[in-house]
Amino acid sequence: MTTRTMLLGALIAIGVSIATSAGVAARTEPADESWPALKRDLFENREIVENSAFVVLDAPFKAEDAALVPMTMSVRQPYGDPRRVTKMSLVINENPMPLAGTFTLGENSGIIQISTRVRLNANTYVHLVAELSDGSLIESKRYVYAAGGCSAPAAKTTDELASSLGQLKFSLLPSFVRNRREAVVMIRHPNFTGMQMDESTHDYVPARYINRFAVYQGDELVFSVDGGISISENPNFRFAFAADTNRSIRVEAGDITGARFTSAWPIIPGGD
Repeated sequence: MTTRTMLLGALIAIGVSIATSAGVAARTEPADESWPALKRDLFENREIVENSAFVVLDAPFKAEDAALVPMTMSVRQPYGDPRRVTKMSLVINENPMPLAGTFTLGENSGIIQISTRVRLNANTYVHLVAELSDGSLIESKRYVYAAGGCSAPAAKTTDELASSLGQLKFSLLPSFVRNRREAVVMIRHPNFTGMQMDESTHDYVPARYINRFAVYQGDELVFSVDGGISISENPNFRFAFAADTNRSIRVEAGDITGARFTSAWPIIPGGD
C-alpha cells in the first residue's frame, strides 16, 4: 500500500467520524421541562416508569408535515407477566391541548398496535403513557422536530365538507403484525382546532373536532379514543387486532357539536 493510499484512507475515516459525530449532535434532545407539570395535571403526579417492555412509541425525529405527523403505539406483554395494557394516553407536551387522545383497549380485542396522525404546534416531546391492569403506569417517549401544525389551514372549509362530513370507512388489510390482522378506520372530518384562519374572511374557524371514536367487533370493544384538537384532519386509525371474520365491525363517533356518526361492515377476509 502506497503512502498516498494510506493518507487517502485516513482522510476518509476522519470524514466519516466527523459526519457521524455531527449526526449524533444534531439529534441531541433538550431537557423535558414541561413534563413534570403535565404529569401532575394529567396523571395526578402518579409514578410513571419508563418501560419499553409493555409499550413502544414510534415517531419521526423530524416530521415532513407538522399537521400530519405519524405516530405508532405498539402494545407488548412480557412473557410470564399477567398484566395487560388497558389504556394508553398520547401526550404532546407543547400543544395547546397536550392530551391528544386517550385510547381504551378492549379486553378481548387482542390489539397490539395502533397508528394515527397528529398535529404538532412546536418542537416537542411526545409521551405515550400506558396504564396496566394492576393500575401501574409506564411510558415510552420521543422527541419530534415539527412546528405550526395546529394552525395549518384545513384542506377544505366547513361548507365544502358538508356533503361528506362524518363519512366513515373501514378496510381489512392483508397485512399482519405479530400474527394479528391489520385494519384501518377513518372518518371524514376537518377536526378544526380553533387556531386556523379562514383565508377568505381572515376570521378564525371555530373549533370542531372528533372527541369520541369507538370501534367494536360484534358487541365487544376493540378500542375507543377520547380525543382533542391534536388528532389530524380526517382522523384515521390503523390497528392490529384479533379479527373474527364471523362478526362485523361497527364504528361510533361524535364531535363537540353533538353530531353523531355510525356505520358497520362485515369482516371479509382479504378485502373491505
